Formats: sequence, C-alpha cells, structure tokens
Amino acid sequence: MEIVRSQRKVADAAAPPGLSLYRSAPAVEVRLEDFELYSIHRLRVLQGISDGLSRGKKPEEMEKLVKELWRTHMRHQDPSEDMNKDIISHFVLRLVYCRTEELRKWFLSMETALFRYRFRLESPESQRTLMSEFQLPYKSISHAEFEAVKDKLNQVARSTGQLSNALISINLCYMQAPFEEVPDLVANRRVFLLKGFAYVAMTQVVSLVSTHFRSIVSKALVLTNRKWTSTIRDKEKNRLTPIVEALSTSYLGPDYSQPKDFSEISLKDIDRLANSSFPLCMRHLFDKLRENHHLKHGGRMQLGLFLKGVGLRLEDALLFWKSEFSQKVGPEKFDKEYAYSIRHNYGKEGKRTDYTPYSCQKIISSTPSVGDHHGCPYRHFSEENLRAALGKMGVGGRSVDDILDKVRNRHYQIACTLTFEAIHAASCDTGINHPNQYFDASQKILQNKSQTTS
Repeated sequence: MEIVRSQRKVADAAAPPGLSLYRSAPAVEVRLEDFELYSIHRLRVLQGISDGLSRGKKPEEMEKLVKELWRTHMRHQDPSEDMNKDIISHFVLRLVYCRTEELRKWFLSMETALFRYRFRLESPESQRTLMSEFQLPYKSISHAEFEAVKDKLNQVARSTGQLSNALISINLCYMQAPFEEVPDLVANRRVFLLKGFAYVAMTQVVSLVSTHFRSIVSKALVLTNRKWTSTIRDKEKNRLTPIVEALSTSYLGPDYSQPKDFSEISLKDIDRLANSSFPLCMRHLFDKLRENHHLKHGGRMQLGLFLKGVGLRLEDALLFWKSEFSQKVGPEKFDKEYAYSIRHNYGKEGKRTDYTPYSCQKIISSTPSVGDHHGCPYRHFSEENLRAALGKMGVGGRSVDDILDKVRNRHYQIACTLTFEAIHAASCDTGINHPNQYFDASQKILQNKSQTTS
C-alpha cells in the first residue's frame, strides 16, 4: 500500500467481494487525505462496538449496532470503492495500534468482534467461501457419523434453545473440529464433544472462523510493530508518523471550540450550571477553584477551555478567574502572570489559535501530579473519594456500584455516561465522549423538563 499526496486511487481488481480476511496490504495508491479519513471512519465503528460491549448489549443488539455503524461510517460515495475503503482503513489502523501491547489488545478485540458480526450477516454461500480461504482444520461428518451422534446433537440443541428440526437435515449442516478451535462454544456447553472433537453446526461456525481471524491479526500486529519500529517510523517522521501517533488518542466527535446550542453563559449563572450540568471532572476543578482560589496550569487549561466551550465570553472569563485568583495572589500578579494565558486560549494572543476544549480521551490520558486537580476523576480518584464525589452530585444506591464496576474495568467514559444517566434519569445511548457534550446534553434535558412543567 503506497501513500501518495493527491493521485487517484487504483482499484484492486483482485480484491474479493464481501468480507475480507486482510491477509496482505492492497496494491493500491492511497491519497494522504484518505489515509487519515478512512481510518477515522473505521475507528468510529470500533469505538461504537467497544461502547456497546462495555454497556452489556445483547448479541442481537450488537448485530444491529454493527450493521448501523458500518452503514453510517464505512460506505463510500462510490459503491465500487467500499472494499478499498474497508481494506485500507484496516491496514492503517493496524499500523496505528501495533505500537504498544495495550493498543494491540484493544484493536485485536474490536476487529475480531467486528469480523464476527459481519460474518454472521454474510450469506451462507459467502460464509462457506470464507471458510475455504481459512483452510480450517474441520471436516464434514458422514451420514453414518451423523446418525451415530444425532441424539446427542438433539440434546445439545434443546439445551441451548436451538430448533431440533434443524438437525433433520443433510450431514453438511455439521462439521467436526478439534475442540480447542472453539473455546467459547466449549466453555458455554454449546457443542457436543467426542474423542477430542467438537461437532459444530453451521449456525455456530462463526466461533471457529473468528478464532482463526483473531490469530491471523494477532500475528500480523506483532510483525507490523517490528516493521514500524525498524523502518517506517523514522522514514515517515515528517509525513505519516504524526498522523499514526495521533490517531489512537484522537477525539472524533463534534468541535466544541465555540458554543453551538447554548450561545452564552453569564457569571451570575455559573454556580447553578456547575451544580446542574458540569461533568464530574469539571465540577471537581470548579469546586477546588472556589475552595483554594487557585489552580495549577493543567487545571486552568482543562477548566478554562471547557468554560470557553460552554459559552463564557473572554471578558467574563477574565473577571471570573481574576475574582478567584486575586484572593490569593492579588490583582497585580494576576494581570502580570495569568491574564495572558486566558486571552491566549481565546485566540487573542500569540499565534491567535482558537484552542479547543479537551476531550475525554485527552483528559483520561493526562497524568496529574501531587497538588493537581485536573485529569479524569474516574481514573485518578480512589474508590472512597469517587464514592464521596458521586454522592455529592446526587448519585447513590445501585448506580454507584454500577459506576464503580465500570471504573474497575477501566471503562471510564462508560462510568461518566452512567453518572449522567443517574443524575438526569435519562438514557445517553451515544455515550459521553467530551465534557462539553455532557454539558450540552444536560442543558437540553433540563430545558425540556422546564418547558414541560411550565
């Protein structure tokens, strides 16, 4: 796969239709813009799958979710380019996520889940074609073998809720595979075992295929990592490397550099809004600012850009920060040492850059030191402190236990989403990915409730 700056892509005539096994990079030329855009689109699909699995969606719900995610993000405006977009985006993200063990683990799990659900959506003919490409260690059972174990297969089918009349069919509906090839089916007692072999129905073959797909991608990620560290990273340090290194932590949602739904907030309303609509990370910073009349640089950046994004004008921002800091450092020192950075965040000093509020991913990845209050409370707070903070926000009972369970499994954004849902008594199916998204969604709900009761 060669990356070019603006040449037309050459379609891979040999590319197979339908679902790809991603055995080798496609022989296509990829524009630099598509290199990044395709990977972002696929990343949205993988993150949607991750959120769905973390929220405990049922298999049928996940199948529907994956179908919708793929339709929304991975369809090309030219249908003939759909396969190219699929394969290119996979290989780009393979490069992005090969770089650390943690990244490899996440990518491998999400790509395997994506493959599993896409395979289930394929036609039986396409499924058989893919199985032949895998060269799987299975064999179709003979009629005599089928008759010998038919009663046992019926028992398994009844115990797992499958229709027994599905077994009154030709023996090609079942295959024999080494039991270690279908560990999830064995663990859930969904197959009949005999002499080290599992009898797998065609409706269950996705388990067998997914195991081999995972093995292929796992080995490929290790090889890609070696190539990345030995040649690609340095060779492409001025072109691809910055894109690759940024993609794994990129925020893919709306731009909150300017308020959209709620144009302005005033100083007189800021305490009320903090109590009703600030996410925990910003609520904590706001409370510490009121308590200590000071925040270190990381806290000032995180809270200041958030306030800018929710509609605090520059003039009010200067008054807000000065009223707090002056109580500790005095007005003259504030004007000399802190006012510039506030104007800078609003694009009025220095490079005149209009800085964007921090996303959840950026906040979670930060590493606050002693005396700092920025970062993600769900990641950085002790369990005791997190319980107390949630209680202060009005979250209690079973909701706290559910939130802490997500925190223990490092699903920090899901924990924040559950907090939002507990406080507002409303679902948030999209999940919380940005503090300013939390604020906007909260304000919409509160305003709707206010209009309903008035």
